[in-house]
Amino acid sequence: MTYPMHKADDLLGHHKSVKDNPVFNDQKLKLGIFSANCSGGVIMSNAPTDFRVTWDQQIEIAQAADQLGMEAMVPVGRWTGFGGDTNFNGVCFETYTWAAGLAQATENIGIFTTTHVPTVHPIVAAKMATTIDHISGGRFGMNLVMGWFTPEMELFGRKQLEHDERYEYGQDWLEFAMQLWNEEKSFDYDGKFFQSKGAHAYPKPIQEPRPALLNAGASPRGQEFSARNVDINLIALPTEEAPQYIKGIKQIANDKYERDIDVWTYCLVIVRETEKEAKAAQQAIIDQGDWSGAKNVMDVLGVQSGSFGTQIQKYQERFIAGWGGPNLVGTPEQVCEQFAELSDAGMGGAIFGFHDYAREIKEFGDEVMPLMRKHGLRH
Repeated sequence: MTYPMHKADDLLGHHKSVKDNPVFNDQKLKLGIFSANCSGGVIMSNAPTDFRVTWDQQIEIAQAADQLGMEAMVPVGRWTGFGGDTNFNGVCFETYTWAAGLAQATENIGIFTTTHVPTVHPIVAAKMATTIDHISGGRFGMNLVMGWFTPEMELFGRKQLEHDERYEYGQDWLEFAMQLWNEEKSFDYDGKFFQSKGAHAYPKPIQEPRPALLNAGASPRGQEFSARNVDINLIALPTEEAPQYIKGIKQIANDKYERDIDVWTYCLVIVRETEKEAKAAQQAIIDQGDWSGAKNVMDVLGVQSGSFGTQIQKYQERFIAGWGGPNLVGTPEQVCEQFAELSDAGMGGAIFGFHDYAREIKEFGDEVMPLMRKHGLRH
């Protein structure tokens, strides 16, 4: 029974459009911090660093990004590390509770969770997402991952689905969650993977019709899922290959689903006073790289994911320095120019990591952000 005094709380929410989320602001190139919640961040190396996965550092990094006017904090969802010498990402904060904590500790930046859809039921995910959206005042977003890393799925006692079927599962998952976020009355859900009698969820998210959504699928099936459902597709491609990819996925979204999609990249940023110092720092990361851990990553990606394809062997070092993404390396001016190249290639945004997040984000704010404003990438 719903008591009259509580009736107003049932449909509480939905007083902001998802387009009010910070990731849709009018900055030419959106910026965010990536993978700060996991050991190593985006670097698989024994190169010395003061970066640690502690809550004090998480707050320090997020508040620095917030104060710099960045648009997003995007974590990596990880349930086990990658072995090797460093067990890359083996120490990792869970991303829903992480997002709730950072939502409370920040004011303007978008806060994302990364959710492996096979590991959390849509009813639970929808409720947690709504809670964080209310904590953040409508700044929450979800990075939807289909569950590519087989050892993680086996931790949950799940049989790994075939690549394209994972996206069928994700589609069913998302459609169920969408109804939970939007249906005012109870409903029955009868999908391929999920069935529910009398499903409902109150309150509703602040954002309508849902929180902002991100997905990193770059295989043909992954692009289809992104074009159909999400706001941002995240890719790791050489700059020269990006324009054709971006044109293609935007065309699928426009022509087939009558909607728009933005494309962002993720990368490693190394800024030093001189180019020589920056390249030496990059080389030190590679020289002390966790090559056995990188091989574990590449073996799984090469066999079980279509998102990287032939890039895997060609860009082995990028899994040591940058988690497969581009490296932006040089003086502040050179790094600004490299961000400009990403923008010119059609990227709407870039999320990135550092070797030492807490220290280098402040240096980035002092040295690179003014140049980005000067060159029209930011205002």
